[in-house]
Amino acid sequence: MARFQLRKAGTALAALTALTLTLTACGGDNGTTEPGATGAGDALDTSAASGEIDYWLWDNNQKAAYQQCADDFKEESGITVTITQYAWDDYWTGVTNGFVAGTAPDVFTNHLSKYPEFVSQGQLVPLDATLEADGVDVSNYQEGLADLWVGQDGQRYGLPKDFDTVAIFYNKALIEEAGVDEAELANLDWNPQDGGSYEKMIAHLTVDTNGVRGDEPGFDKNKVAVYGLGLDGGSGGGNGQTQWSMYTGTTDWTITDKNPWGTKYNYDAPEFKDTITWMGSLVEKGYMPSIEAVTGQSSADIFGAGKYAMITNGSWMINQMFSYTDVETGLAPTPTGPSGERASMYNGLADSVWAGSDNKAAAVKWVEYMGSAACQDIVGEAGVVFPAIPSATDKAQAAFADRGIDVEPFLVHVNDGTTFLFPITDYASQITNIMQPAVDAVFSGKAEPESLDAANEQVNALFNG
Repeated sequence: MARFQLRKAGTALAALTALTLTLTACGGDNGTTEPGATGAGDALDTSAASGEIDYWLWDNNQKAAYQQCADDFKEESGITVTITQYAWDDYWTGVTNGFVAGTAPDVFTNHLSKYPEFVSQGQLVPLDATLEADGVDVSNYQEGLADLWVGQDGQRYGLPKDFDTVAIFYNKALIEEAGVDEAELANLDWNPQDGGSYEKMIAHLTVDTNGVRGDEPGFDKNKVAVYGLGLDGGSGGGNGQTQWSMYTGTTDWTITDKNPWGTKYNYDAPEFKDTITWMGSLVEKGYMPSIEAVTGQSSADIFGAGKYAMITNGSWMINQMFSYTDVETGLAPTPTGPSGERASMYNGLADSVWAGSDNKAAAVKWVEYMGSAACQDIVGEAGVVFPAIPSATDKAQAAFADRGIDVEPFLVHVNDGTTFLFPITDYASQITNIMQPAVDAVFSGKAEPESLDAANEQVNALFNG
């Protein structure tokens, strides 16, 4: 599998510099420490590391593979790793509450939307000096992944574990019933004005309760039996990873002025407004469900019930989307856009060490092991996600293929270099709180696109305070 470059991001990644942050943190009993207090310039001695550590992750599908890694790691190092898995919401509540209570895990799976805030609070151990002392080569990962975890202070706070991209899942039976050749789905084009051949396909795959299709006379948009395109949980708010980012990524628009560590968001740009307006038009035409209709429901399960012909979603959903017994699932790449290319947001997870850990040497050694080919090959062979090391990614692709799943629609972005970064900035939670209701309102037709200007001003004011 070809290594790749992160389009639109390479220059920014190369230009990361060691900036000094003015950071606040609570010291003392809650386990919070000032950034660098763990000795940013001092290597931990992992050679004699021993004892026990806790490791948390949120994906139950990966737990078995990492348990095998933990068993192999114990045999090699003598260190016992206790793995705990929580669902997404409970996971982050547990981590953040654990920071305060002093009960957070020694090591945990981290997310790009979370770690800037954790760094500013002094909750993560800088890894650079220890990795260098232990001879860990961070260039072994898919190109650009390791750079995502270098903070504004120039310190590294995680080692890559995997990556994800976005593609289209489709219901093969519904495609066949519509008289559509599956090959057509690989050659769709999109634009924000009329939706291109992509919208025509969505309309044709939509069927009302009387069996009338969305592109036929007499279609009743108020009585839809099957939507041509499903909606993944809502409007997507500030990053729209699985909702709209694959469309905006094919225009000249970027979410921030630079990535990572941008300080200006661009939600007031015409390209973004036009895209959200177009998506809202799909709801208005009856081709896609409203936010209200899907709130509190699993979009994957709605697909599994045969109510969606297509849905855009991330590669972490492959196994679930192919697990439904009543639906034969297929995969197609996202449509090409005004740029003439496809696009996918690119997100990479990493494992980080909590600054409050009382066994940092063992914790870092475990992070190094999870970041090695020895562990990532095991994860790849499990066929759950795409590991960060290229050889392990190849093993994952082969594992999926052995189960009859061609994952090329996800990897095409990697091979063609049509990825762009998940936005990495400060104030992620505040930005979500501002943009989620703002985008929802436009998406639902309750507010004009121009209302996004005021929301964008609120977001950018966070960086100018």
